[in-house]
Amino acid sequence: MEPPEETRIDKFLWAIRVYKTRTEATDACKGGKVKVNGTEAKPSRAVRTGDTITVRNGSAHFTYRVIVPMDKRQGAQTVPLYAKNLTPESEIEKLRAPKETFFIKRDAGAGRPTKKERRQLDRLWKDIGTDGDYDGEDDR
Repeated sequence: MEPPEETRIDKFLWAIRVYKTRTEATDACKGGKVKVNGTEAKPSRAVRTGDTITVRNGSAHFTYRVIVPMDKRQGAQTVPLYAKNLTPESEIEKLRAPKETFFIKRDAGAGRPTKKERRQLDRLWKDIGTDGDYDGEDDR
């Protein structure tokens, strides 16, 4: 079977396993996370051989070059035959960076923080580098 000369961007991203489902690929296009040759792409945008696709995943931007447009899901080992990953290592490192989480637990029934506790919380948030947006609510 001869591969098509062009295919929809959402099908192509799904076929080369950038997204697990075609729905995820379509939603990413609708959300402005996908660009083709520097222009935001709607899900129906056609891609051709030689096009450059940029996909934003969190804070990282992945870049691919279309080698052969495909609209059928490909095996993981054969993906390099259809798209070349041009993503710089610095972008991949952004995903590997440790994510610091911070949780303040207040006992149930303790109520709102007192003025003194609030000042302590504000100092703590300032020390860890946030803008002090603690709202005093439990995250349960």
